[in-house]
Parts: sequence; C-alpha cells; structure tokens
Amino acid sequence: MDAHTLKEYDSLSPFEFKDKLLNAASSSSMRMMLNAGRGNPNFLATDPRRAFLQIGDFALQEAERSYSFLNRGFGGLPEKEGMLQRFEMFMHSHEDAKGMRFIQAAISLVKDQLGLEPEAFLYEMVTAFLGCYYPEPVSMLHQFEPVIKAYIKQELYDDQRPTNNFRLFACEGGTAAMSYIFQSLKANGLLDSGDKIALGTPIFTPYLEIPLLNDYQLEVIDIEASEECCWQMPEASIRQLEDPSVKLFCLVNPSNPSSVKINDQTLQSISHLLEHKRPDLMIVTDDVYATFADNFGSLLAHCPYNTLCVYSFSKYFGATGWRQGVIALHDNNVFDDLIHRHSVEKKQLLQQRYSTITEQPDNFSFIDRLVADSRSVALHHSAGLSSPQQLQMTLFALSCLIDSENRYKQGAKRLIQSRYETLYQHIGITPLHNPENVGYYTLLDLEQLATSLYGEDFARWFVTQHNCPDFLFRLAEETGIVLLPAKGFEVHHPSVRVSLANLTLANYRTIGQFTRQVLNEFFEEFSKSEC
Repeated sequence: MDAHTLKEYDSLSPFEFKDKLLNAASSSSMRMMLNAGRGNPNFLATDPRRAFLQIGDFALQEAERSYSFLNRGFGGLPEKEGMLQRFEMFMHSHEDAKGMRFIQAAISLVKDQLGLEPEAFLYEMVTAFLGCYYPEPVSMLHQFEPVIKAYIKQELYDDQRPTNNFRLFACEGGTAAMSYIFQSLKANGLLDSGDKIALGTPIFTPYLEIPLLNDYQLEVIDIEASEECCWQMPEASIRQLEDPSVKLFCLVNPSNPSSVKINDQTLQSISHLLEHKRPDLMIVTDDVYATFADNFGSLLAHCPYNTLCVYSFSKYFGATGWRQGVIALHDNNVFDDLIHRHSVEKKQLLQQRYSTITEQPDNFSFIDRLVADSRSVALHHSAGLSSPQQLQMTLFALSCLIDSENRYKQGAKRLIQSRYETLYQHIGITPLHNPENVGYYTLLDLEQLATSLYGEDFARWFVTQHNCPDFLFRLAEETGIVLLPAKGFEVHHPSVRVSLANLTLANYRTIGQFTRQVLNEFFEEFSKSEC
C-alpha cells in the first residue's frame, strides 16, 4: 500500500482502521482470516445461562396458570403467593435438569449470606425473565442490587473493608456507561466546554474520542504509564493531577491495551494525592478486566469519595451481546458535593431540569441524575436496563459468589496465559515477567521486537523507513491476520495490540509465526539496502 494512502488512515480510530485491514485480509479466498483485533472472547460461562433457561421454563409455567381457559398462547402475570412451594415441586420434577442445582445454590446463598427473602427473590427472577413489568426501581431491581453489590465487593475490593454504602445503576454495558457519564457531567455543570480532564494512558479509545466531540470540547492531558515502569504511572505523571484546573481523571484498570492492573504503590500515590492535595478531583475508573486479576483493588474501594466505577460483565462471562454493566457510586461522594457547591444560578437551572421527577431537585443524587439523563429526563419513568438482562447479569454474579474455589476464574486465566506464552514463543522471544499483567491483550512493540530479533541497526532502519500501518497492512495482505495499531490508544511508540481472548491456541501459534515472518521480510529488505 502506498505511503499517501497509509497517511490518510493515520487519523482513524483503531476500530475504524481495523475495517480497512479486514478488507485487505479477506482479499484472498485461499486462506483463513484471523482477526485478533477485537476483544470479544471465544469462551463463556455456561452454568448461569443454563440456570436462566430453567428459570424461564418455570416462569412460563407460572404465567400459564392464568388465562388457561383462553386460546393457547395466552398467559398472565405470575402470582407471588405460594410461588416458593410451587418452585420446590418444579425442582423435584426437574432435579436432573442442568442448571437446577445452580438455582438451588443461588437461593440458599441469597437467603443465608445476603439476608434476602427467598420467595421475594424468586418472584423477581420470574417476573424479570417474563419482562412483564417496567424495571422498578429504574436504577436496578430491588432483589438483584444486593447480589451485584456482593459481587462487586468480592471482585473489586481486595483487602479493603467493604460496605453497602454505595448504589448501582444497571446499564447497557460499559459503552452506555461512558456515554451516560459524560452526558450527565456536562448536563450538571461538573464539566464545561474548555475544561481540562486527565486520562490514564494508554487507554481504550472512547475515552480519548468522546471528550473532543463538539458536545464537550474538553482539553485532555495524559497521565502516561510507561513500559519502562511495567505500565505503571510514575510519580511524575501522577503529580500532574495536582493542577486544580484538572476536573476529572479517567482510567481503565487493568489497562486496555496493555492489560496491566494498577499496583499497590500507585494506588497509594493516588490516594495520598486525593487526601492531601485534590479532594475535589472526580475519578472515573473502568474496571471491566478486573475479574481476570487476583486480589484486585479498585479505586472505588481505595478512594470511595472521589470515584465513580464502571464495570461490564461482557468480557469475563463472554456476554458482549447481552449488553450488561453497572455504574457504582458511594453515597458520600465528590460528585454530589460539587453540585451542592454550584452557584445559585446553576442550581436554579438544574432545579428546572429535574423538577418533573422530584419535589426536591437539590437533593437529587448524581447517580439518580445519571439514570434520568440516560432517558433525556422526560422518559425517566420508563428508564432502566431491561429486566431479562438484569436477571442474566445477576445469575452471572451469583456464579462467582457460589464458586468459592474460583474454578471459572482460574480456568479463564489459564486459557489466556497459555495463548500469551504460545504467541511469544512462536515470535521467538521471551516477554518480561510482570506480576500485574492479566494478559487479556498484549502490546507488541515493533521497535523492541526488531531490536531483540535482529539488532539495533535494523530497528533504527525499520522505524525510520516504515511504520506501524505498513507492518499491519503487509501482515493482513500476505497472511490474513488482523491486529490493531496501538497509536489509537495513545501509545507513543510503534506497537500493535493483539487480543488474546478471541482465537484458539493454534491461531496464536500462527499469528506468532507470521509476525516473525513479516519482520523477516523487512529484515531482508534492510540487509539488501546495506549491501
């Protein structure tokens, strides 16, 4: 591909750039295309899905108890009274059905460990499956929220003492959460055009792109983690947050694309800064990959006052199509306090905005504003994630609460680790060990690879004469392999991102071999130019 065309692609988002690579990779019907560009996993949790089907079977049986005198296909709203006894009879007649033991364990857990009333929990599962009521409360269903809270505390709180003093808003995955958060920050005067925000880079592209839209027009600074620091943010980078003009700090933890979780030292540095210099700083942490790590500590746990947390169920449970996520925020938080400090004029505008929802708009919490803003306020009464989605999300959470030995987690980690090792083995190098690396993605630093495999002279020639898009297009056109350019994630050296979640072990062997093959071709060009 000519240099002019490659230059035109340089400004594209990596996911838009991917489409160009897919076209190049599919140009030949004689080979198989391998797309390691997206993070959609090729593994998924089966037990909570089987449980969903069993609950559905019982729910339909309950619905058919009404209107049975009408034509076939009619059902009615389920009756709560006596439902637990009817379910026990249903379990007895379906005791060998897959998923039934899971439901039994789940009902016991919510009763014994969470203090929920079994019949109320069962009734909410049944009505949620049927989707026969509007979600109420609109933020999250009553019986499901304590379950998701318990899951969040188990997976995100490491050794911090968890509390129930936070609320959840169930939304359509992490992507919806991002949109809603920026929208509400702007609508509530917490961010205005021209304000400065900080991003923990490298970072998932929407956090880079949304602030620059005409809707927001924010100034962005990078709090850069470096490969030399094992993808941690050094003190010098964190000190940029001392600037009082920085209103918001967004980060993904573990990071995307480097897949490294923030270590204890960095968590302590951020906590110290918030406590002593920036108690007014708003933080958004996106912890979608947290469940692939052991002993994970979220900023939600370590800095609860300042932090709003986004968590998506999509990657860990293989559920990207379900669109399931939550926004978590502690009751005592900086977002509410900053709104209370607004000028009289600003408060009057916000009172008008939310006056149709509450008689006391000034006391309307930020998480409630998020829910309202997600449906343009006027449609607040019909807001909320669909109840069948909330049911499956709750069953996903229960699967981890029940799995006290972490069998699913260890299986997922072993799967990803084996792919990571296979990829690097067939490139022909040994990656540096990083204990905080969860490995969902990996970054291939092309300059580093070139140096390790062929020496510094070739590496200098490669980065001078060629670029990352050149490598990616050659790889796609010659081998059918699609990877993503890391530049779009704010990585400043020539690198590509490989997803380790969505292909087989044999596929990663092939990707490693062909990555080495294309680099060999560049080395042959270099050798000829030196003659």
